[in-house]
Amino acid sequence: MIDTIEKEENIISEEEAAQYDRQIRLWGLDAQKRLRGSRVLLVGLRGLGAEVAKNLILAGVKGLTLLDHEQVTEESRRAQFLIPVDADGQNQAQASLERAQLLNPMVEVKADTDAVGSKPDDFFFQFDAVCLTRCSKDLMVRVDQLCASRNIKVFCGDVFGYHGYMFSDLGQEHHYVEEKPKVVKGSNEANDGPEAKKPKVDPNETTMVKKTVSFCSFKAALEVDWTNEKAKNNLKRIPVDYFLLQVLLKFRTDKGRDPQPDSFAEDSQLLLQIRDDVLETMGLSSELLPNTFVSYCFSEMAPVCAVVGGVLGQELVKALSQRDAPHRNFFFFDGLKGSGVVDYFGSK
Repeated sequence: MIDTIEKEENIISEEEAAQYDRQIRLWGLDAQKRLRGSRVLLVGLRGLGAEVAKNLILAGVKGLTLLDHEQVTEESRRAQFLIPVDADGQNQAQASLERAQLLNPMVEVKADTDAVGSKPDDFFFQFDAVCLTRCSKDLMVRVDQLCASRNIKVFCGDVFGYHGYMFSDLGQEHHYVEEKPKVVKGSNEANDGPEAKKPKVDPNETTMVKKTVSFCSFKAALEVDWTNEKAKNNLKRIPVDYFLLQVLLKFRTDKGRDPQPDSFAEDSQLLLQIRDDVLETMGLSSELLPNTFVSYCFSEMAPVCAVVGGVLGQELVKALSQRDAPHRNFFFFDGLKGSGVVDYFGSK
């Protein structure tokens, strides 16, 4: 959808050029114009959602719709910085709107208080990218499949305690450009010698290289057949957080919520049972995910939200601006190790 944006909508005013001067210098005017013509739907306004909203608004997208049907609680208010301290009981999207808009008046920020699951299919078609947080697996699969039919970029992400992830599906053909050092042809003069004829890289000049990459769907990435010999051989390079995500999404489906600190004992036992069931279904040993994981996957940790939200926001900007190589397609963050991992699960 981003490729069809009319140029009339992408005109950068003098005021916008001044506002986005640093970004234009960083990734170029054309990339900023593409951002300026992009509309994004962000679902979920907790800690991670607030970080993503901030990054997109500051980057200068054309419009951002904040969608969340849940009410503000003390826990949700403490998890993010866009909700005022006196907003308990209000809708989370509506309560986040004022501070979000103040970040950049040039971006059209809207609040939608409906549940994302109640939205008809064509609701999603008005956007160039959809970012889903705090959604069920079935809903993410549904929206990803819908958007794939219209070439709309889809991103999913969540934070569970010290752990977080991001997934992106940019379609079967995502086009982008990369800036590369310019290669200068060698001289053909006879007295220059063989070394002079070899291509050389000129560090003072660069050129823009067009590239295309393919992504797999969210459904395909989660439904890998681990009994397959090729998958088994790759098992050692798959981060344990991939399997932790499967457990936590199953918990969310079964309970209609995420693990809660005030029911730690009960939820911990359920998580262990789900771990056993999920890994057994995959044909894998429960030892792959040690019991200690239950101690570190409750609530949203603000520093983890900042890291994952930074990566998620950056990937959205790269996809919409069509500048620089995107991640394919999972990013996992383990706050205990302080490291992130990117893994590719194949194309569609």
